[in-house]
Amino acid sequence: MLDPYRLLGVSRTASQDDIKRAYRKLVKELHPDVNPGDTIVEARFKEVLGAYDLLSDPEKRARYDRGEIDGQGRERPSPGFGRGQGRSRRAGGGPFQGFGSRDIFDDLFRKPGPKANGTDVSYTLTVDFAEAVLGTKQRLTLSSGRQIEVTVPPGTQDGETLRLKGQGLGGLGGGAGGDALVVITVTPHAMLTRRNGDIHAEIPVTLHEAVLGGTVEVPTVDGRVSLRIPAGSNTGSTLRLKGKGVPDRRGAKRGDQYVTLKVVLPDTQDGALRDFVSRWRPAGPYEPRRKAGLD
Repeated sequence: MLDPYRLLGVSRTASQDDIKRAYRKLVKELHPDVNPGDTIVEARFKEVLGAYDLLSDPEKRARYDRGEIDGQGRERPSPGFGRGQGRSRRAGGGPFQGFGSRDIFDDLFRKPGPKANGTDVSYTLTVDFAEAVLGTKQRLTLSSGRQIEVTVPPGTQDGETLRLKGQGLGGLGGGAGGDALVVITVTPHAMLTRRNGDIHAEIPVTLHEAVLGGTVEVPTVDGRVSLRIPAGSNTGSTLRLKGKGVPDRRGAKRGDQYVTLKVVLPDTQDGALRDFVSRWRPAGPYEPRRKAGLD
């Protein structure tokens, strides 16, 4: 009979927490759902369950340490058991007097296995920025090879964990199944960022659009929308798109999207623009650095 301490890979002085950690690690490695069809691993898995069933019970563990029960929790015969009971078969003597063979073998070999809950299994699911904001459904392949559909609720954030009840490793002996823990990874958007319930974007505009105003297309999680740029806008001017932000968990109330403008000059020098600016003088105070506190 194998020593339950050796089966779990712990010392006899191990704490209950040490025993639990070792058990959980082995169950994840040896579970039949992870090793389908491997009878050798399945046998080892059952041995680990039996060892944990014994060592996780302080009373059973103490009795095993004292030599009162074996590694399967069965009673060990006490010294002298069977002595002085008589050797005559006619007299009905012997250590099994009063016990039917069926009772003995039922107890030794038909004892139900330990009840053990299944363990949780972690997965990673990647969704793009808009899918995380608006919610989506994605297919996920479990460690058993089975595919399930995962509902990613609106407003899900990068790094958030979704718990799928009963989708982890199965339990034994009537034990409940573990859960699947799905960590969401959100792919960043090229222009959109999220701050709590709102979405922010920095949009480049031309000098012409900034001075005279105009209409530009702006990306949102719902697709592109037209945004009116007021005349006289400047770099840092912020406009709001109401209701284009992050929905709540029910997908009802939404935040807003804020668009910050950035005035961008042409990549190549424009002679006409240069001549105009060289002749142009502001009609009023024009000291941007002093306004920013740099003068």
